[in-house]
Amino acid sequence: MVIGKGFKEEELSGHGVREIRGLARQVRADVLKMAQVAGKTPVGGALSVVETLLTVILGSDIDPADPANPKRDRIVVSHENAVMAYYSALGRLDFFDLDDAIGLYGKAGSIFEGRLDRAVPGVEWGATQGGQGIAVACGLALAARWKGNKPNVFVLMSDEEQQRGEIGEARRFAKKYRLNNITAIIDANNAQVAGKTSEVMPQNIKYEYIADGWDVIEINGHDPAELYQAIRRASQIQSTPVLVIANTTVGAGVSFMENQLEFMNRPLGEEEFSEAVRELGESPDLAEALDYRTAFGDFEFDYLVSEQEEGDLDVGDPKTYRAGDSLSNIDAMGEALASVGDSTAATGRAALAVFDCAHAPRTGLLPFAQRHHERFLQCGLSGRAAVTVASSMSIEGVSALVTDYGVYAIGDVFAQLRNADQNRSGVKIVATHLGVDAGAEGKSLHCIDYIGSVANLPGFNLILPADPNETDRALRFMLNAPGNWIMGVNSTQAPVILNGEGEPVFAGAYQFEYGKSISVRPGEGGVILSTGHMLPRALRLWELLEGEGMAPELIHVPCPLAVDREDVEDEPLLRALRKGRVIILEDHIKTTGLGARIANVVAKRGISCRLLGLGLTRYSFSGDPSELLRLAGLEPEKVAPQAKKFLKR
Repeated sequence: MVIGKGFKEEELSGHGVREIRGLARQVRADVLKMAQVAGKTPVGGALSVVETLLTVILGSDIDPADPANPKRDRIVVSHENAVMAYYSALGRLDFFDLDDAIGLYGKAGSIFEGRLDRAVPGVEWGATQGGQGIAVACGLALAARWKGNKPNVFVLMSDEEQQRGEIGEARRFAKKYRLNNITAIIDANNAQVAGKTSEVMPQNIKYEYIADGWDVIEINGHDPAELYQAIRRASQIQSTPVLVIANTTVGAGVSFMENQLEFMNRPLGEEEFSEAVRELGESPDLAEALDYRTAFGDFEFDYLVSEQEEGDLDVGDPKTYRAGDSLSNIDAMGEALASVGDSTAATGRAALAVFDCAHAPRTGLLPFAQRHHERFLQCGLSGRAAVTVASSMSIEGVSALVTDYGVYAIGDVFAQLRNADQNRSGVKIVATHLGVDAGAEGKSLHCIDYIGSVANLPGFNLILPADPNETDRALRFMLNAPGNWIMGVNSTQAPVILNGEGEPVFAGAYQFEYGKSISVRPGEGGVILSTGHMLPRALRLWELLEGEGMAPELIHVPCPLAVDREDVEDEPLLRALRKGRVIILEDHIKTTGLGARIANVVAKRGISCRLLGLGLTRYSFSGDPSELLRLAGLEPEKVAPQAKKFLKR
């Protein structure tokens, strides 16, 4: 073996240096071939990181024959230009057939994409956007710690991605929670598509990390001996996370490409390709790779990482709230979460992590924080890092939940949610203060696009419970449900929804079931649909119409994204839509909310009915939420005449 696993030897032998240099030459040739076969992809940035990749992989405690060993070291690559070099290095070290990576790189349907995918053996986290690597590493390191392991966690980054804000959030998180087994390595080639990194956005990278409490080592990134010594020293430091700045040269290894920024943005011509490959001592013949690419044909698209299995948290027994109980859905969520914490602690299960983004007193997390502080992770206003850390923890089997205001938990972190979705993670988000619930805090905090935004994340599920009882049960369900979930809860007092006999609708024999709507009141001649905390107002509208002798059926739709999914058969809803007159009452932009989902169902299934969409049409003002809904024309007393006229039509 070129390097002993775990960087245990004091220094890299001369033989080891020669072996890595030889492998580096081969990897560079592989990169050039991949790029040419795929359609002339720029390779300048891929050539600079080769020695770093090889040294890290060879020295890490990972086994191609057992790539999922829970005690393995973890390697996270967020350096987008390093992807081809990483494929080559993994292929040459027997993680998969290298011919697949060279011949199928960038082919539609191949797992060897232009950005990493978790389906590739040896890849811990895929589709990483620049700047997310340290946050992913934090999640992997923290999950391993909770399971009694402490592997080395390596993060390979570029100097250009240091311009992204999530890196600062994540490195402070790593320091705060003493994730000292993380070693970040920057490929500092001072090059990006727009020009020299130092000119595009000047930074003092070294001292930014030092200021946040990291140790920093600076080396020649093309010298395997220096790389080995730096990484070994970093893995031995137990007092802080460590950054290794590996100074490198763009286009390294090919004489006419070295230090030439143009090769960050332009591919090689055919003659340049042949010259470069020959300089590396390899044949430029691509016939075999091109034949393999053509012969392989089309791919089956079922290649993504499998979704996780259902969790095994002991979520305890639900609490039942009755008429007269006064609390918000946020309060009910917080009490349920603390109760789950009690149950998991009592059974010895610790696979629950709760992240706060500096709003715990307003988002219901204080009970959990006070009773289970060891599983409560305060991230400050670092919401982007929080979501990425939680998402990467979830792929290690931890039920990881992040809570924040809806505008932050959905809007500000949309890119992070999208990345979690593409990685088939299992993150849980509780988004609070939806609609105009933030009230006097102003329109910038009014989350009036929560359904439409989440609808653009195809792997996410959305739950909008109506009252404290449904909130309690939905949260317990969500914590063990596989996949990515968002639950929306509000801060205004939420009356317990009762049936006609005065008993709680969402208690007793009721169990939350994703995709199932609930008939709250009977009726003929039409139906009122609402979701989330708007159900009490919809119930008041039903009562006003019932007083006029023309009450339609009232249905609560807690899962608005499920209504037009082909794999969900929501019989109560489909039956109600066929009544011919459908009123939708929501505190969402009405063109992209529940009404839009219902319109999809009606159109796809050919249901004959008319729709009256009652929702928001613009940003609101500052003020009491009830007053804002009145000004928007959504109070039941203001809606009733319009609804009555619609039902009579």
